[in-house]
This record gives sequence, C-alpha cells and structure tokens, in this order.
Amino acid sequence: QVGGFSWENCGDGKDPVVLQSLSVAPDPITIPGNLRISAAVTGTKALASPLKAVVVAEKALGELWIQLPCIDQMGSCTYDDVCAILDDLIPPGTPCPEPLLTYGIPCHCPFKAGSYSLPPSDFPLPDIELPSWMTNGNYRVRVAVSSKGQELACVKLAFSLQAQ
Repeated sequence: QVGGFSWENCGDGKDPVVLQSLSVAPDPITIPGNLRISAAVTGTKALASPLKAVVVAEKALGELWIQLPCIDQMGSCTYDDVCAILDDLIPPGTPCPEPLLTYGIPCHCPFKAGSYSLPPSDFPLPDIELPSWMTNGNYRVRVAVSSKGQELACVKLAFSLQAQ
C-alpha cells in the first residue's frame, strides 16, 4: 500500500522483541506539526549495549523505490551503538522526556525484558530543514536491531511525508 501508514514485523516471529501495535496520525505526516503515536512492544530479552541498528530507507519515485543514502545520520544508515546515541541525546541521570516518563518507558540501555505500551501521545515535529531528497513523498523504512550478531527486532514501516 503506497500513500498510507502501515507497519509489520519482519523477524519471522522469531525475534525476542516484537512490535504488537503501532498507530501514527496524521496521515500523511506533516512537518512541522504534531505526531500522535501509540504503540505496544513486548520483549523476552533485555536489550543491552552495544545495540546495532541498520536502517534501510527508500523513497517512491513513480513506480520505483530508490534507496536513500546516509547523509548527516539520516537515511539508510547503520548505527553501531544506539545506546551511546541515546546517552548523547538524553544525558544519563536525567529523567526521560515526557510522555515516556509518565508511562514508565525507559530511554537508556539496558532495556529490561517485558511489555511496554504508549497510549496515544503527541510529539511535536519541529520545522526542521529537511534535505530536499527527504521532502514530500512516500517512504518505506526497514529497521533491524541486533546485538553481537543476533537479530533482536525488525520492523518495516511505510508512510507519507508532507512538508509545509
């Protein structure tokens, strides 16, 4: 389905961390604007450093899907240690930002095994200067998270972006 939000797990049901539900509004996502997200995740294994994330991002060009390059840490990038990135964004020892704090969702490694759920919550999307190749259009993104060579989670997303 092109031009609508959708998601699926891509780990053949064998990954220890599975997305149970995810909804995103509005559709298409508008920048700037508010993004309303609700989600539920279950994990049978703790996620600890180093957590590697491999992101493959594609944009529709007519009938073709073009893989986007990794530019300034956006696009099809490999992040060798997501834990370190989180520590840079949110210094350890400081509380997790809302609404994560309210719902007891951690924002640092290690992430304990268990179930986490986020009721519908608004996240403001600032008017960021997106590169021209990341503006309006339909996108597919695959994110695979692994540690020491073992896949822990894999999710595919499809969404549309509408910059103002």
